[in-house]
Amino acid sequence: MIKKTVTNSTCLIGLERIGRLDILPQVFFPVIIPCAVAAEVGLSAEWLTVQAVKNLAVVTTLKTQIDSGEAEAIALAMEIEDVFIILDDRNARRIAQQLSLKVIGTVGMLLRAKQQGIIPEIKPLLTALEAADFRIAEPLVQNALRLAGEL
Repeated sequence: MIKKTVTNSTCLIGLERIGRLDILPQVFFPVIIPCAVAAEVGLSAEWLTVQAVKNLAVVTTLKTQIDSGEAEAIALAMEIEDVFIILDDRNARRIAQQLSLKVIGTVGMLLRAKQQGIIPEIKPLLTALEAADFRIAEPLVQNALRLAGEL
């Protein structure tokens, strides 16, 4: 089972805002971020690995469609074998999927956390994320709650 992940800043920022960064390294380890994400989030943790992207040409190409953090995260995920990438932006997710990457979002990561017994419920976390200005489409919330058996 794949346990390592590359993430962009959205998941980290959202979890930090609600004081639940602890969930991520329990679901995925190691958690790897590119330099652009490290600069954007400005946090360090023993479970967080910063790794530079080698293929800057890919980053340059991707930056014509998505922001720097997402571009570097996708390029880094392409360089690392057998890894999930956590992306929430629809356009970035589409690009990553076209590149055959294994994509999961913050909500999907929370579902995994519940399935693994790391958290008892996702509803309070989804509510907290929304209260912290983390935008989650209502159909996604409803689907996640249905999948979690919390409707």
